Amino acid sequence: MGLWARITRIFRASTGAALDKMENPELVLQQTIRDMRDRVPELNNSVAQVMATERLLAKQKENLSTQVVDLDSKIKASVKMGRDDIATAYIGQLQQAQIDLERTTIQADHAQIASKQALKARDNYVLNMKKRTAEAMQLISAAKQAKLQEQLAQTMETFDIGDDASTFNEMREKIDRRVAAAEAKLQLGSSSVDSQMQDIEREAMDIQLQDKLLEYKQSMGMLGAGSNDTGKQIGAGTETPKSDVLDQVLLNEVNQNNQSK
Repeated sequence: MGLWARITRIFRASTGAALDKMENPELVLQQTIRDMRDRVPELNNSVAQVMATERLLAKQKENLSTQVVDLDSKIKASVKMGRDDIATAYIGQLQQAQIDLERTTIQADHAQIASKQALKARDNYVLNMKKRTAEAMQLISAAKQAKLQEQLAQTMETFDIGDDASTFNEMREKIDRRVAAAEAKLQLGSSSVDSQMQDIEREAMDIQLQDKLLEYKQSMGMLGAGSNDTGKQIGAGTETPKSDVLDQVLLNEVNQNNQSK
């Protein structure tokens, strides 16, 4: 292969690759549809000219037929009047009219056939254009969908799922630590000395209220003497000095601290 042929092949290959890259299938199909639609008026004009020729020949045929009948009548009238010279002239005109009529009839028949063929060709073209237009619209829709999918794929490639996952795991760990610390503080607060003292005081107040209720029932005669003694024994047995309670709580706390150490 010569040098010039190789250079030509390289140029053609580069040009073809550039054109393929620049060529937009959607725009090409749209332009093809416009070109097909633009040809319809031209086809209609051509068909109209063929049909006009057919009608013109049909009119000429009709006029020649009328002329032949008229000349035949004139020839007969001239013969009856004894004017052979006039009859001879009319006969010459009749022969020419008959020749023209025969030729026009053949042309009219051909024009009629051509008119039918032109109409059929126009209808076939319009039908084919509608079919091609529908196919082109489907291809354009597929091209748009493919373009959207390409854009979506490019967008998905820019996402770094690994970094986001590590961020979520880190935040989840921090939140879990905060929740655990808050629960621990809440548990320490609920088990403190002050909380235990409040519980003990609330229980002592309930006992005092029960003793007071028994005294009211005794004064109203609703309880016997044995019940009163029993209530007093119960109150006396359950009542605990606050100092002993505090000592017991402090001792429990010291024991807990020693165990934790």
